[in-house]
Amino acid sequence: MNILNFLADYMTASNIIFFILSAIILIFGILSVTTTKILRAATYLFFVLFAISGLYLLLNYEFLAAVQLSVYAGGIVVLFVFAILLVKNLGEETEKVSCQKKLTGAIAALSGAAICLVTFFGYKGFFINEGADAIAEGIKMDLVGQTLMGTDKYQYLLPFEASSILLLACIIGSVIIAKKNKEEKR
Repeated sequence: MNILNFLADYMTASNIIFFILSAIILIFGILSVTTTKILRAATYLFFVLFAISGLYLLLNYEFLAAVQLSVYAGGIVVLFVFAILLVKNLGEETEKVSCQKKLTGAIAALSGAAICLVTFFGYKGFFINEGADAIAEGIKMDLVGQTLMGTDKYQYLLPFEASSILLLACIIGSVIIAKKNKEEKR
């Protein structure tokens, strides 16, 4: 009876959507790091980033959800796919990982999960939705835009432009590597 009271009190539609999105993120995150096909890993990563934008929408952060979809899910995954198509052969599988590396990864993953669980159960107000609504009402989107594109102190135009230069350098590097690989195969 105690579990039924818990479900009746705290299982609202937003909590159910949160758990569904969390399950999608976990499943496709695990699939993206365990698959041996590179293009499938990029596709699974796209689904993870798409579900993260759903979490932003759940928190009433429409701007961050749009940025997540356009920059990460759109731009970076497309960049990964183009880099993979230019550098690797699609049918080729990645190299096998040694048991020691798998064990180290499993220990790191389990310790991260333990930290998440301790944090989750230590925080008493997780299922209360009042805080997210109050925070969302206090944020002005024009202030976020001015902060992102401003050049004054504590504004982020320079890091934004630096990241675009970094992405351009990645694209140029992948084209050069692909060109060298084609020349070596001839």
